Amino acid sequence: MAKQHANWSPYDNNGGSCVAIAGADYCVIAADTRLSTGYNILTRDYSKICKLADKCVMASSGFQADVKALQKHLGARHLIYQHQHNKQMSCPAMAQLLSNTLYYKRFFPYYSFNVLGGLDNEGKGCVFTYDAVGSYEKVGYSSQGSGSTLIMPFLDNQLKSPSPLLLPAQDAVTPLAEDEAVDLVKTVFASASERDIYTGDKLEIVVINAAGLRREYIDLRKD
Repeated sequence: MAKQHANWSPYDNNGGSCVAIAGADYCVIAADTRLSTGYNILTRDYSKICKLADKCVMASSGFQADVKALQKHLGARHLIYQHQHNKQMSCPAMAQLLSNTLYYKRFFPYYSFNVLGGLDNEGKGCVFTYDAVGSYEKVGYSSQGSGSTLIMPFLDNQLKSPSPLLLPAQDAVTPLAEDEAVDLVKTVFASASERDIYTGDKLEIVVINAAGLRREYIDLRKD
């Protein structure tokens, strides 16, 4: 009889979906609150969104133990930055730090798929999207996680950003008003939760604008 070896992995995928949309003077970041492993739901009330600075928020799906370790590391690096520079990190600076942090661990990566959103130095919305080893791109909108294959075509259809190959470079921010962007996010998650078993329970929406940061919650399907 053939020997059977234990098939252990240091990683798991806890599912869930994240979306970020940048506007002229705002940024919307949203994620569902379901935490799963296989066909089991571990909790229906887990926040995948982490505030890194006053004008910068990260939403992460993938292996949530790695995500927690990553958030803790970024928090420590940001605290050091504040002590050294006597100010908070800007969103583009945090985007570069996140890329460097992920790339540093490329041979044993953080199994996390992140979208970073916030306001840049001019107060305009910005979104950065990542793979697990730190390759990143500034975009007008993005999605990560188990429902991203369902959400991204929807966003492409509704928001269709200009090609990054166009010269002169076109602005990637979306033309929608803030409340329209929030409504669009609610629609894409309602749609994704119908088909993706790892997305559901509740939707957490964070809106960043000149006035600050506000949170909103709506229910998704719970089955």
